[in-house]
Amino acid sequence: MKVLIAEDDAISRRVLEAFLRRWGFEVESFEDGGTAWERLQQEDAPSLVILDWMMPELGGVEICRRVRAVGWPRPAYLILLTSRTGSEDIVAGLEAGADDYVTKPFNREELRARVQGGARVVELQRSLAERVEELEQALARVKQLQGLLPICSYCKKIRDDRNYWQQVEAYIGEHSEAVFSHGICPDCFDKFVKPELNKLDGSGGTP
Repeated sequence: MKVLIAEDDAISRRVLEAFLRRWGFEVESFEDGGTAWERLQQEDAPSLVILDWMMPELGGVEICRRVRAVGWPRPAYLILLTSRTGSEDIVAGLEAGADDYVTKPFNREELRARVQGGARVVELQRSLAERVEELEQALARVKQLQGLLPICSYCKKIRDDRNYWQQVEAYIGEHSEAVFSHGICPDCFDKFVKPELNKLDGSGGTP
């Protein structure tokens, strides 16, 4: 998973990069908020983001606010990195849209736990989004079977959108995931099968 780091302090940035790569993450790092914000607006931007509270051009809190304001089309987990420990500052960061925060100087194990927790949330959101898309596609296929269907009064074939006539099972199979197994209903058994059996019985049947 990719992680975006926006940290203007070079030493802190390099330490973060080293830790994250050691933990198996791909890292993109930026030294100011403006460049980081430009990257975040791109389609393939990382979903897990670590932002320093105070940075040139744009601070981490403002980036969080912008991300939430535009209604991000993909999952994004935002972690604020700050030396502020006051409860009012933490509340302000979370209200701006941050999902979590890490205080400076950060503890390596705490940072690891928070980053891995964020990665799990991102994966869960991504999995749920894929599931929703699958359900929407399934619903769209079901909706194709709704409405008025032209059907032949004699052979019971259905006319599709391309003006082709298909057997009912072929049409439904093409527009859904239904799989047919054939049987004989009681009425058809009495109408078609039973007379044939009676003929066989009348002619001596089978040995």
